[in-house]
Amino acid sequence: MGRHQLSLYWKVCLTNGVVFLVGTSALAVAPIGVSEQVLVSEAVVLAIGLGVMFGLNALLLRFSLAPVDRVIREMDSVRVPEPGHRLADPGSGAGARLVHSYNAMLDRLEAERSRSNAQALAAQEAERHRIAQELHDEIGQSLTVVLLGLKQLETKAPDQLSEEIDLIRESARTGLDDVRRVARRLRPGVLDDLGLHSALAALCTDLSMINAVHVRRIFGRGIPPLNKETELVIYRVAQEALTNVARHAGPANVTLSLTKIGNNAVLEVIDDGRGQDTIVPGSGILGMRERAALVGAELTVTSAARRGTRVMLSVPIDPGEQSSAEQRS
Repeated sequence: MGRHQLSLYWKVCLTNGVVFLVGTSALAVAPIGVSEQVLVSEAVVLAIGLGVMFGLNALLLRFSLAPVDRVIREMDSVRVPEPGHRLADPGSGAGARLVHSYNAMLDRLEAERSRSNAQALAAQEAERHRIAQELHDEIGQSLTVVLLGLKQLETKAPDQLSEEIDLIRESARTGLDDVRRVARRLRPGVLDDLGLHSALAALCTDLSMINAVHVRRIFGRGIPPLNKETELVIYRVAQEALTNVARHAGPANVTLSLTKIGNNAVLEVIDDGRGQDTIVPGSGILGMRERAALVGAELTVTSAARRGTRVMLSVPIDPGEQSSAEQRS
C-alpha cells in the first residue's frame, strides 16, 4: 500500500464532488429550464435528477465505505480466545487500506498475545518448579524427620501409647505422600527423567487410585521424540483434562491415548461421565488453548449430556523430528 492513497475523508468529498459535477453538467447541457413558478413537468424533471444524483452518490459511497461496515461487523464478532478471524482481501479497491490495516492490527495483537502467553506460562512453570522444590526439600524432609522421630519414640514409649503413635505416624506418612504427589503434579520430574509416556501413565495411575476410576491407556507407535516444550504442552493438557474429569465428570471409565495420525501427534482424553450439551470455556479450557497455541497445536473439546466429554489435542510433528525417527527405524 503506497502513501499516495487518499484518506477516507477525501474519498467521500471527491465522491460527492463527482456526483454534483455530473448533475450540474447534465443540467447545463440539457435543454431544460425552470420557470419562476415551477411547473409540474419541471418539478418531475428536478425530482428525477435529484433521485439520479442521490442514487449515484449512494452507489459510489457504498462502494467506498462497504469495507468500513465489514470491519465494524468483524470487530463485533471477533473473540480473543478464538484467534484467526480475518477479513477477506478486497484487492486494491476503495477501502482496501482499511481492511489491510485491520488485518495487520489483528496480526500484531495475536503475535503480542502469543508472546505474552509464552512468557506467562514460562514464568508459571518456573514458579511451579520452585514450589515443588521447596515442598520436596523442606516440607518433605521435615515430615521424614518426624517419621523417623516417631519410630524412635515408639521404642521408648509405654505400650498404652503405641496405638496413638501409630496413628500419628500414619498421618505423617499420608501427609508426606500428599506432599510428594503435589510436588510431582507441580513439576513432573518423571517427564524429564523417564519421558512423556511414563509421565502420562503416572497421571492415569494417580486418577485411578484417587478417584476409583478405570483408566485405559493407549500409546501408539511411530511418534518421534518431541522437543521438551511440545512434551510439556501435551503433559499439561492431559493433566488439566484428567483434573476436569475428576472434578466434574464423575465417570466410570476414562481413556487416554497418544497416537500418530498423519503428521500430527494426537492426544485424546475421553470419559463416559456426565458431559454437557453446551461447553462454556472456563479458565481450564482457555489455559489448554493457550498452551496449544504455543506449539501450533489445535485443541477441540466436544461433549454431550450423559455421553461424556472428549478432549483432543493435535500437535504438528516437526519434519526434522519425523525424518530422524524414520532414519532410526
